Amino acid sequence: MMKKKTSLVLLTAAVTVWLCACTDNTVTTQQQSPETSESSTTNNALIAEFSGLYEGVPAFDKMQLSDLKPALEQGMALNLQEITEIAENPEPATFANTIVPYEKSGAALNRVYTYWGIWSSNLNSPEFRAIQAEMSPILSAFNSSITGNEKLFARIKTVYESPTLKQLTAEQQRITWLIYNSFASNGATLSGDAKLRYAAINQKLSLLYNQFANNVLADEEGYVTYLSAEQLSGLPASLVTAAAASAKERGQEGKYAITNSRSSMDPFLTYSDERELREQVWRTYYSRGNNANEHNNNALIKQILTLRDERVALLGYDNYAQWRLTDRMAKNPENAMDLMLKVWPAATARVHEEVADMQAIADAQGEKIKIEPWDYRYYAEKVRKAKYALDSEEVKQYLQLDKLREAMFYVAGRLFNFEFKPVAENAVPVFHPDVKVWEVTDSTSGKHIGLWYLDPFARPGKRSGAWATTYRSHTTFDGEKTVLASNNSNFVKGAQGQPTLISWDDATTYFHEFGHALHFLAADVAYPTSHSGVRDYTEFQSQLLERWLTTDEVIDQFLVHAQTGEPIPAELVAKIKQAATFNEGFKTTEYLASAIMDLLYHTTDPALIEPQAFEQEQLSALGMPSEMVMRHRSTQFGHVFSGEGYAAGYYGYMWAEVLTSDAAEAFAEAPGGFYDKAMADKLVKYLFAVRNAMDPAEAYRLFRGRDAKVEALMRDRGFPLKQ
Repeated sequence: MMKKKTSLVLLTAAVTVWLCACTDNTVTTQQQSPETSESSTTNNALIAEFSGLYEGVPAFDKMQLSDLKPALEQGMALNLQEITEIAENPEPATFANTIVPYEKSGAALNRVYTYWGIWSSNLNSPEFRAIQAEMSPILSAFNSSITGNEKLFARIKTVYESPTLKQLTAEQQRITWLIYNSFASNGATLSGDAKLRYAAINQKLSLLYNQFANNVLADEEGYVTYLSAEQLSGLPASLVTAAAASAKERGQEGKYAITNSRSSMDPFLTYSDERELREQVWRTYYSRGNNANEHNNNALIKQILTLRDERVALLGYDNYAQWRLTDRMAKNPENAMDLMLKVWPAATARVHEEVADMQAIADAQGEKIKIEPWDYRYYAEKVRKAKYALDSEEVKQYLQLDKLREAMFYVAGRLFNFEFKPVAENAVPVFHPDVKVWEVTDSTSGKHIGLWYLDPFARPGKRSGAWATTYRSHTTFDGEKTVLASNNSNFVKGAQGQPTLISWDDATTYFHEFGHALHFLAADVAYPTSHSGVRDYTEFQSQLLERWLTTDEVIDQFLVHAQTGEPIPAELVAKIKQAATFNEGFKTTEYLASAIMDLLYHTTDPALIEPQAFEQEQLSALGMPSEMVMRHRSTQFGHVFSGEGYAAGYYGYMWAEVLTSDAAEAFAEAPGGFYDKAMADKLVKYLFAVRNAMDPAEAYRLFRGRDAKVEALMRDRGFPLKQ
């Protein structure tokens, strides 16, 4: 994604692997005042150049919210001065005097955005949200003043249309197109009232995105289910211990807290024998943003959809999805929907089989119930034990967070020649005591690659989920820059002195997000814009890395019992592999339901949409099984409504999964399997190092020798192939 030219989409959503957009009319040339000179910014830690070891690092130990607003104002002033100099250059536009300085511009403001992202995602507070609400429309107008700068766009267009473009390197040609397309598709071709309206819509959307995300966060923080000792039936000891610690942290010592997060909700629904409590926890989680309070998001969804539709109509598009997918691998919403509808029937058919198995167990136990959504995980676990004699809690004893981190380092060493060494405590500033830092070097040459930050645990003020980001990306065009990458999760911390144990799904997510970090660390590109992402491709690398969790090398060395230290038994590993496609109907259907709804929201006239009714009607028409719901219900669908990174693009996980399954088969067929040296070299060269300096479809063909085939995904999930 366009990490360099950061937009309010990125700022307000604080998502990672992230795109950018902007717009307005003109930039007024002005003399640079002492308050906005580069040298004066060092008085504000948030805009000052990174300093210290490792070519400079963020000053997380000096973060003060009182500095945020002035730092943003200084950063915008500096950036606008840079843009003005490019736009007003009297010399004919060339790559060297237009594209290169554009790539250099905004460095000071991007440093401020680093801290904004930390407050937004990792350390959110009412005080930050007040600043966020005040500055978002101002920042949106600032973005509009850049993309709407007619002289700047004219120069970029001149370079893009110049006959000398073909004389540039392949990467230079691609970033010129990426920059031109970013401007052209974000209002730069508009004029007059249309341009002003486009900018006004962006400002309004920036506020709505913040409000949507903050409403979800408020419901996550505001709804906690406290249990007494009599209500713990069925819960494993590790969950009870973590729930007790969580309650104590919230001033409720002696109770047990089930927080309104997936990492707490999911295991509770899997193990609790208390059906009424399961329903309560389920409803609390899936009602986020849909409660009868001031944090209800339904009206916001309609406003967001209406404004998006109006905005793309100004550019001549029929709907938002059509606009969004023009530069994606799918190219248009029809191709994206076609892929999902190829998989949907097999996924829902598998759900009906899974439900039948669960209902049979409930009936055999004399339970007079029909399987409901809050029963699915509970009875699925019973089916797992009955079919495969596989107990998720037993598996969890071998999934220690620290050991899994070592496993990820091992994989990175084998495939990328990366070595991770912990940085001495206090040598690098961090924004919370939980955050740890490692230096990454090339194990062959000893060359410093960068730093990897890890923030693994849930806490109040931290948004839910898991994500990856960079504080600095690799580039060489203006002197070689090393990488500052970060992984962030919401695991429930183990009790004092005890290892943190996580589920198999969480372990998979851990590897997934590390895949994003490796994508940052392995980059070998010259320009910042080469880090801009193709949304239906950027998840591919991280999804692919999940496959190394199940390799024999990882299982044999790093899956050891938390108490005894004994390696995981071969018979348990066999059960895990035999159950590899277990519950695949549930996992695929809950994801696809969200992805399909995303496209439906963005290809339907917003005037016809009332979110709750629309969600129910469309899922019913699709034949959504009544025993489950979409993974992200509309009012909590932050991927889509707290920013634009995944809007009309959530299908991208499935698109990338086709690539993943196909690439995994290439490794499985290689002489050295998943650690085959020749395959690893091609993996790094074509799938990781190149970032977006090459068309993703071309890069994949260079790796595989052909395009990916959807049949590989069907085989992976154990779904029948159509004859």
